[in-house]
Amino acid sequence: MSKGLILLAAGGTGGHLFPAEALGHELRDRGFSVHLVTDRRAEKLAGTFPADEIHVVPSATFGSKNPVAVLRVLLTLWKGMRTARRVIQRVKPRVVVGFGGYPTIPPLLASTGLGVPSMIHEQNAVMGRANKALASRVQAIAGGFLPVAGPHAAKIVETGNPVRSSVLVAAEKPYDTPLPGGPLRLVVFGGSQGARFFSEMVPSAIALLDPALRSRLVLTQQARPEDEAALKAEYDRLGATAEIAPFFSDLPVRVADAHLVLSRSGASTVLELAVVGRPSILVPLPHSLDDDQGHNAQILVEAGAALMRRQPTITPESLAADLTELLSDPGRLADMAAAAKGRARTNATQLLGDMVEAMANGKTIAEFKGVKA
Repeated sequence: MSKGLILLAAGGTGGHLFPAEALGHELRDRGFSVHLVTDRRAEKLAGTFPADEIHVVPSATFGSKNPVAVLRVLLTLWKGMRTARRVIQRVKPRVVVGFGGYPTIPPLLASTGLGVPSMIHEQNAVMGRANKALASRVQAIAGGFLPVAGPHAAKIVETGNPVRSSVLVAAEKPYDTPLPGGPLRLVVFGGSQGARFFSEMVPSAIALLDPALRSRLVLTQQARPEDEAALKAEYDRLGATAEIAPFFSDLPVRVADAHLVLSRSGASTVLELAVVGRPSILVPLPHSLDDDQGHNAQILVEAGAALMRRQPTITPESLAADLTELLSDPGRLADMAAAAKGRARTNATQLLGDMVEAMANGKTIAEFKGVKA
């Protein structure tokens, strides 16, 4: 017999959908029924989502300050809230959980307006705009890297972010400290925008390395399909051993094999670097309004596990200097790997499940946190 229905709200990107999916599996295992509310952009990503029913609700993002465009967005969100309200009144969830992004605004506004217990999960070290707009209305906030601070501190529980099972398996491999004269495995990735920047910058930096160091490099690099052939040709010209592809299905395994990682610093990347325990050079995505990737990277920087470099300041010379400094110091790399591992939290999915179950059973967030009134 089901313990009741939990409505999960996520959409827009896999980054929002993945932790919702992980929680969905956890809740199903605990005996709850799970529904998902999303928008049409994420609908195509939800094929394997453990939901008994998927509800598509109109949503929109504020991408322009043009008054007409803003009015259109507000109208779409209003329609979405009315649709979500009808869904909630029909399925009667015990708890509604949002995972960030504008597609969560209509269902969370509807649920809080109807008095349904509601919470949000924030993956990053700073709250995104959608979650910021909802924070005062929900009863609880689960934080991936979010500090328990600020005006909503009493609502925040540090849960961490859910971890893919493939990452947990990869994390079982100890760090392989480079041996004198042995291979130096460098893994480079970062989504489409990161792949473009790294495809332009990394070969130029590697060309400046001391030949003896360059000859030891074994590269794994993600590249856009249109850059793949040129990048391979450039590494061949440099005599560098490199495997280039637009996508690596076994990326957690390759990260676990790496001596050093060069990547963007999205929440899932920072989490996985911590869980697996690998040293890194992190390049936050520039031009983000909230600089969420910069705040994420700072977590590993402060732990002594990473260097953070801002994209506009990076030159082939500066990147070559960073690579030389780290790859020439096996002891420092090993210390950075251990420091990354010290920031890991692997029980996020269970903690999220505990929060939802407590709310479904009528507990307040203060009671869940063990805070006396």
